[in-house]
Amino acid sequence: MTGVDDPFGLPDLARRDLGGAVVAANDEFFAAKENLVLPGPAQPRVEFGHRGKEYDGWETRRRREPGSDWAIVRLGMPGLVAGVVVDTAYFLGNFPPQASVEGASVDGYPSAAELQAADWSPLLPLSPLAGGTVNAFPVAPAPRVTHVRLAIHPDGGVARLRVHGTVVPDPRLLEAGPVDLAALENGGLVTAVSNAFYGTPHQLLGRGFARSMGEGWETARRRDDGNDWVDVALACEGTVTLAELDTSYFLGNAPGAAALTGRTAGGDEVTLLPRTRLQPDTRHRFVLPGDADVTAVRLDVFPDGGMARLRLWGRPTEAGRAALERRWADTAR
Repeated sequence: MTGVDDPFGLPDLARRDLGGAVVAANDEFFAAKENLVLPGPAQPRVEFGHRGKEYDGWETRRRREPGSDWAIVRLGMPGLVAGVVVDTAYFLGNFPPQASVEGASVDGYPSAAELQAADWSPLLPLSPLAGGTVNAFPVAPAPRVTHVRLAIHPDGGVARLRVHGTVVPDPRLLEAGPVDLAALENGGLVTAVSNAFYGTPHQLLGRGFARSMGEGWETARRRDDGNDWVDVALACEGTVTLAELDTSYFLGNAPGAAALTGRTAGGDEVTLLPRTRLQPDTRHRFVLPGDADVTAVRLDVFPDGGMARLRLWGRPTEAGRAALERRWADTAR
């Protein structure tokens, strides 16, 4: 099971491959700010450049005056932050002893200067860090944010910043036409999974096409008579009319077949796609009847294996649109 009650089991809203970016930093003398949001874990480096030893992270120079260093991150998927990770991997004699994180909600596409002047609110108070450590901090409930600002006190290096939470989509974007109701960026969320031995199921709902087998969801090999599955809560109640089950890069380990079952607001189950044969390394697209309004979908794979992406295209219902608008309003600052 995924444990959506675990803040660190929720998607990382800041990941570069999900649209996150470091838009500004006051200093990046030794290592580039962009490394903070790279999707993979930091890697050790042994090289020395003109400015010193190189690190897979963000590192500032030694401060010779009072103050702190900072970096501003645009979330790829604005939402509610439930936990942050300040990972100091491989920073041992040069990690910051303390850090804090603030959040801001800024509409549109602000410049770096506009972000520095934004109304920032605390997410993580000034907290101690350990070197070479995944420093994980739960975050108390707070309004929706589009950007976070990491401050390190007074200086040093951070390998990765993770911002775990739930997406709150702008309802106007889901009104423009048929949308992927399962996409993370639209508010879809994996709520349970039978097995995630090789790859997190959140990647199923990620942006764009997977670039390798490692960017999908893959289970261990089953040795019983069952099958593996994943539950997805849709962005809102909607009617799904097109499903995409993409097994790209899964060659000797694709599922032999798959099925989709919808769940209505009343808890009833409806068949969206009956058990259907799949091919390896293939982007399968299936037109669905579109005769049921559902709030969640279960993907069953038979008996096990891996999948790169799951797309569920459709339109919100009137009740779904109303729920999106209420949540957007309720989570505003």
